Amino acid sequence: QVQLVESGGGLVQAGDSLRLSCAPSGRTFATYAMGWFRQAPGREREFVAAIAWTGILTYYADSVKGRFTISRENAENAKNTVYLQMNSLKPEDTAVYYCAARSRGRTPVFADAKARANEYDFWGQGTQVTVSS
Repeated sequence: QVQLVESGGGLVQAGDSLRLSCAPSGRTFATYAMGWFRQAPGREREFVAAIAWTGILTYYADSVKGRFTISRENAENAKNTVYLQMNSLKPEDTAVYYCAARSRGRTPVFADAKARANEYDFWGQGTQVTVSS
């Protein structure tokens, strides 16, 4: 069974940092592009960050640019865990955070599809991040 398992969420104060992890199981996601999305109560799921399967190209929502960093273990590492380092957290970052995987070879190309949740093939169950003021 293919799974993406997020971890690392929690309750922190404004200005603190957290690192989220997304560990795949059931198959390798080494050649999948990966993304992080978040959903706050009463709001639509929104794009946070994404990374190409090579790990070279990264993309960020304007709201997190300069504060969040997405990274992934290299392809030689079978687990190929994806991380989201979140610094200078703000109360408006409070949400459930989801990781997602998108297979290679799909159209449109990842650079055009990265921010659309329906362009991803697999999703994790989410991890709660709460930032108090």
